Amino acid sequence: MGIKTSSLDNGIGLIEAKGSLVGGDETLELRQAVAGYLDREYSKLVIDLGGVTYINSTAIGVLVAAHASYAKKGWHIKLSGMNKNITNIFVITKLTLVFDVYDTKDEAIKSFA
Repeated sequence: MGIKTSSLDNGIGLIEAKGSLVGGDETLELRQAVAGYLDREYSKLVIDLGGVTYINSTAIGVLVAAHASYAKKGWHIKLSGMNKNITNIFVITKLTLVFDVYDTKDEAIKSFA
């Protein structure tokens, strides 16, 4: 598992996750990465889940908490690259009504324009 962060020229934060998000160190890394962008006042964040093979309720809780923190400030998080299984989880839990979800990170980034 790995969490890679980068800052794009247009003021968008990007978090790219790989492997499984199951509540261990990788989920803590994701939480810390989101907190880092909040602290640095990045009002636009893309979380790319294209490399994530499995996600559990703990990691979903981290994403929901991140969304709540951003929404409270009037900021936006967009998710991208979810595989079919993860998309199904988001559909069943109706989280697709909460998050803006895009097929690719490039689409998510362009949606901020």
